[in-house]
Amino acid sequence: MLTPERHELILNMIRRQGIVKLQDLVRVTETSESTIRRDLSLLENNNLLKRVHGGASLLQSKGIEPTMHEKSGKNLVEKQQVAAFAAALVNEGDCIFLDAGSTTYEMIPYLAKKNVTVVTNGLMHIELLADHDITAYLLGGKIKGLTKALVGSQALESMMNYRFDKCFLGANGIHCELGYTTPDPEEALVKKSALKLSGQKYILADHSKFSEVSFSKFASIDEATIITNEMDDEILSLYENKTLTIKVGKK
Repeated sequence: MLTPERHELILNMIRRQGIVKLQDLVRVTETSESTIRRDLSLLENNNLLKRVHGGASLLQSKGIEPTMHEKSGKNLVEKQQVAAFAAALVNEGDCIFLDAGSTTYEMIPYLAKKNVTVVTNGLMHIELLADHDITAYLLGGKIKGLTKALVGSQALESMMNYRFDKCFLGANGIHCELGYTTPDPEEALVKKSALKLSGQKYILADHSKFSEVSFSKFASIDEATIITNEMDDEILSLYENKTLTIKVGKK
């Protein structure tokens, strides 16, 4: 099979199935694993797919944004692993910013017994913060229905009243060249502001966010430390060369 034919076969399988396993591609194309890995790397570099652990998947459209409810139900165990590790980085007396994301939401129970102050733009975060008796402040601003985040000029203005020891942000896309992205420019501005006002900066993301690119960039890849779960070492190595990347989960 010629290389262009093999590439078209790979792309057609991914379009039909959404995600394909490396071994299935080896079997269908009757090609070696090393050849398929090179194919996937080339197709990913051409923004035609993204590699995932053990295979490849479709790229998300840049403007599509899942609801908070949809995000909360995906990769929950991985998110909790990342959240537990991130919460362990918070020291007594820290003032932190928690982004309005599903993984940062999972941090809250792990902060319960710490003397910390939390500022957030996440409406869904507030009830859980109160339930755990954590000192918390909610930014003002416009309510964004999809993600239950507060955004806009009032959110940015109220953000300027604070300074943070650490910030913990989510991202819809993490790309080694194109940085951290999110579908909404207004939400991107809130994230960018939090980074500027924080001493230590962390991006919390499960493996599904890597090699994705959304509409609005809020930071370059070297502007924050990435905390993620177990994933393909070959993919992760692309990011480890550009910023500190912490992988948590099973060894």
